[in-house]
Amino acid sequence: MVKQTSLKHKLIVSPFLGEHWILRAGDARGVKIRPHRYLELQQATAQEETGLPDWLTGLARRLWEIDLTGRPAQETLLVREQSQLSYGRASYELNMGCNWDCPHCYLGLKEFTGLPWPKRQHLLHILRDAGVLWLQITGGEPTIDPHFAAVYSLAYDLGMMIEVLTNGSRLHNKIILGLLTERRPYKITLSVYGATQETYEKTTQRKGAWKSFRDGVDAAHRADLPLEFSIIVTRDNEHEVDAMHALAKSYGAKIREYNNMTPTYFGTASPLSTQSQTRQRERQVFTGCDAGHTSLHVDPHGKASVCKVARDHPIPLLEEGLDGLTKLGGIADKALLRQGGCTGCTLSSQCSTCMPLAQRYRQASAPLGAYCQHGKPERG
Repeated sequence: MVKQTSLKHKLIVSPFLGEHWILRAGDARGVKIRPHRYLELQQATAQEETGLPDWLTGLARRLWEIDLTGRPAQETLLVREQSQLSYGRASYELNMGCNWDCPHCYLGLKEFTGLPWPKRQHLLHILRDAGVLWLQITGGEPTIDPHFAAVYSLAYDLGMMIEVLTNGSRLHNKIILGLLTERRPYKITLSVYGATQETYEKTTQRKGAWKSFRDGVDAAHRADLPLEFSIIVTRDNEHEVDAMHALAKSYGAKIREYNNMTPTYFGTASPLSTQSQTRQRERQVFTGCDAGHTSLHVDPHGKASVCKVARDHPIPLLEEGLDGLTKLGGIADKALLRQGGCTGCTLSSQCSTCMPLAQRYRQASAPLGAYCQHGKPERG
């Protein structure tokens, strides 16, 4: 059945890493189109009362089951401009603060810091102009930030596809739930720390955390928001892994499981003590990534870095803008070079740890077995 839709359900037409795509806000599915189709839609939105082409209304009916017949292009489409740069994805850390106090957290000290609203507004426009189409909003816990709603709304209105990383504790808040229902994210990723009140509150070190989590997930599920459970396995909850999977399935959520604890991003070892020894997994061989070239991370102070781990030589975006981002690719290339104890390593072709993460493990004086092939027992 084809659904009628109000004008708030815009389609986003956007360049993305040398291609052109049509997306519907709040839906991870999209369609790649040819450059001449992008120009056609761009021209259509430049003229008042121009309707949508038949090929687009047919596509919307087939893929998203929405009827856009007779809708003016200018009010239905958000056509994004081509960027000088090639950054298609970004993560934005709204703050370092959190209402939980999990000892495994890679942030370490969770101090609440962040930019005032006018600077955040400027920052989001820079990310849009850098070409960022897919934006991950994270923290700390982003939903406790006083500017969360404003940041989310502006990113949405600028034509970004949004994922929210959250512990779920405030998803039942009427303002936040209303916002996410009205302006749907394409994914809400929920960190899960247990399947019972006792275990969940032991892992998060907060009384009442279990109820807040369940209230939030229940509210999001009732609103039919797209949920994914990130099951974080530690020594305190490893006995409930199967139950956490069952909990996720009861909500119809997608599941990812994280088993390996890492040092904090500034290289302290405290999270490593929470490692589950029975659930630790061997990583796949690291073959490189495009972090710093097609994606970036932004911290609460507006400083851009290669990723959440590789934060050396950050670029102050509010001061340097797009010109500053032209340096990030070179910073990324240097960060991935073998250095320190990894220089000349004979097992580099088998290495499962990227160099920035290996640097953090070394800073934390972690045992080689936690991150290095030389520290693992030989296979017979």
